[in-house]
Amino acid sequence: MEITENGFLFSDDKNKIDAIAIHDYLSTQSYWAQGIPLATVKRSIANSLCFGVYKDKEQIGFARWITDTATFAYLADVYIKEEFRGLGLSKKLMSLMLFHQDLQGLRRYQLATRDAHGLYSQFGFAALEDPDNIMAIVIKNAYKKAIDN
Repeated sequence: MEITENGFLFSDDKNKIDAIAIHDYLSTQSYWAQGIPLATVKRSIANSLCFGVYKDKEQIGFARWITDTATFAYLADVYIKEEFRGLGLSKKLMSLMLFHQDLQGLRRYQLATRDAHGLYSQFGFAALEDPDNIMAIVIKNAYKKAIDN
């Protein structure tokens, strides 16, 4: 799937993905993956349904679904580089991702966000009805520990 709009390319072609650029953003600018190793980013790309946003072949945005393509999908690592924010690129990216052919008929789409509730609520995401039903193991500073070892 590829769509060009207003000079931006949106694509699910993994051959276009710039893992170095994604790693740079995630490891230095994101609040959720500070210090993530490049090898971990590459492995996450290899095992996810990925979408890139490009301007003149430069990777300026990214997002991925962790999914079995049958019942569940978890949205992760969504970003648009700061200098390209405010142009509606996140909304366009979300629209394309939610309607991707491999993600139709799932029973749950899930994500976690600290600061983008307004964006995701436009696409039907809402707080959990029964948050007590959801459990997690959270490894704080997981990437720091990997570097230290």
